[in-house]
Amino acid sequence: MLPYIHHLFADTGLWIAIGVTLVAGLMRGFAGFGSAMLMAPIFAILFGSAEMVVTIVAIELVVSLQLFPQVRASADWKTLGPMSIAACVAMPLGVWALASVDKGTIVTAVSAVIVAFVVLMWSGWKYRGGRSTAATVTVGAVSGAMMATTSVGGPPVLLYLLSGSDPPHVNRANIVTYYFLTQFLLIVIVLASGVAGWDALGRAVVLFPLMILGAWLGGRLFHGLASERLYRNVALGILFATGTFGLLRTFIA
Repeated sequence: MLPYIHHLFADTGLWIAIGVTLVAGLMRGFAGFGSAMLMAPIFAILFGSAEMVVTIVAIELVVSLQLFPQVRASADWKTLGPMSIAACVAMPLGVWALASVDKGTIVTAVSAVIVAFVVLMWSGWKYRGGRSTAATVTVGAVSGAMMATTSVGGPPVLLYLLSGSDPPHVNRANIVTYYFLTQFLLIVIVLASGVAGWDALGRAVVLFPLMILGAWLGGRLFHGLASERLYRNVALGILFATGTFGLLRTFIA
C-alpha cells in the first residue's frame, strides 16, 4: 500500500495535497461550495488537468453522498432536475476540451473563473433575470461543460441559485444536491474517454478521508459555532488568493 501511495504522489507534493484537501473540506461542509475551486488550480499543477478532474470530482462525490441525505428534503427539485440533466448532456463537450487543451491553459482558465467569481460575490452582484426553464437549462449546460473541463462547474450555478430569495439552508441544499446529481456521471465519462487513468481515483481514495473530516468540521461551524458572514468572507479570500496564484504562477515561479 505505501509503495502505491508513493507512486501516486511521487514528486507532486503529498503534504500540499493533504493541506489543500482539508481546507477544501471545511469550505464544502460549511457553505456547500468552494472546495473544487480551491483544489482545481493546485491539483492541475500537481497532477495534470485530466487527472485533476477525476480526483477532485471523486472526492467531492464522496462528500455529496455524506451530505445529501441531510439536505434532500430542502432542495428545489423543480429547478435542479432540468439543470442537472442539461449539465450531464453538456459534459462530453467539456471532456473534448479537456483532451484538446494543454494543462497551462486550463490552469489559467480555471484561475480566471475563480477570481471573477470571487469579485462578483464580493461586489454583491446578483442575477436579476427570472428562473425560467430556458435560463435554468442554459446555466446547467454551461456548468456541465465547465465541470468536465476544469472540475469547477459551480460558479454559474452558484450565482444563479444565490440570486433568489431562498433562505440559506435551501441554497445550501440546492448546491449539495446539484453536485450529487452530476458528479458520478462525469467520472464515468472522463475515465471512459481515456483522458485520465485509474491513478486519479487512487489519489481520491487517499485524500477523501481528509475531505470528510474537513466537511464534518465545516458542518459544525454551519450549525452555530462561527459567524456565517465571517466564514464566507474568509473562504472567498482564500479562493481569491488561490485564483490569483494560478494566474500569476509563471511570474511567481
